[in-house]
Amino acid sequence: LRSSYHRDDRSSAIHMVSAYAAANKMVIGQVKTADKSNEITAIPELIKLLDLKGALVSIDAMGCQTEIASLILKQGGDYLLSVKGNQGNLYKAVKKALAEKISAPALREETQIEQGHGRVEARQHFIMNADELSQQFPGWENLRTVGVAMGYRQEKDKPATLEYRYYISSAVLTEASLAEAVRSHWSGQDHECLLTNNCMEKRLM
Repeated sequence: LRSSYHRDDRSSAIHMVSAYAAANKMVIGQVKTADKSNEITAIPELIKLLDLKGALVSIDAMGCQTEIASLILKQGGDYLLSVKGNQGNLYKAVKKALAEKISAPALREETQIEQGHGRVEARQHFIMNADELSQQFPGWENLRTVGVAMGYRQEKDKPATLEYRYYISSAVLTEASLAEAVRSHWSGQDHECLLTNNCMEKRLM
């Protein structure tokens, strides 16, 4: 893809959506986004090419669309989608549902703490059953779990930051399995969506 942008004719650089197997560290499929389009149209075309049986497919907020979620299920997988402001009502509902769990989190055994390079990072994960939300948002097929990843970061001579990332999933997740899926998703920084199962983790970006 290097040098695919040509200044002379002002053509755009090639933009690819990839399926990345996180456990195997390999790309297993790619689709080029159409001209004047974006990932929202390319992701479904890539999903249709893949056998997702037994896979957990994680995608960033741009791919948080009911049509994409349903297509993942149709292909035999489960979805794990990041929820942000582009799904305003859903985002507010998920945030409200999890508010009590994250109001005063305690330092637990499974809290992930990393220290190095002049910074300290701690991560905690919380999940809850999504039965009530699935009734409130019937368009999200097989919605079973909502969760949040809390990230605390303290760098030397800088104010501490606290970040919340919210998720919805068709899989029945535990806090440990959510933590593992989120960690796997970011194992390939150049990708935007991830699929996982016991023998292979696949990420769609």
